[in-house]
Amino acid sequence: MFRRTFWFSTGVAAGVWATTKVNRKLRQLTPESLAVTAADKALETGARLKDRAVGFALDVRDNMARREAELGEALGIHEDPALPAPRRLPAIENRSAPQHRDPQHRDNAKYIENPKYIENTTYSNDRNEDH
Repeated sequence: MFRRTFWFSTGVAAGVWATTKVNRKLRQLTPESLAVTAADKALETGARLKDRAVGFALDVRDNMARREAELGEALGIHEDPALPAPRRLPAIENRSAPQHRDPQHRDNAKYIENPKYIENTTYSNDRNEDH
């Protein structure tokens, strides 16, 4: 009698365990679960690639600075070079800058009319010219 009860209980437990396992696997294979898993993997992979790219860029920057220092010593260049002049001039001066405010105005908020334009620009605003 106890033998039958033992094997019956063992069979019920094995059935419950197997049913639970199968249901978990089926839930993992639903489209929503697969989409979430794929998104998590993509984010994880993207973060790893970003970390590697940032590390590579920092290594390149360090090696570039070291090589520039070596070349500077080899060529005898020890002073800091001056910044080059700006390549293009602005087309219109900044009207909100303090130098373009009317100094006689009581609240100093009125702007000077007709901002200065740069003469002899290389760009034409004529839309009728032949190209």
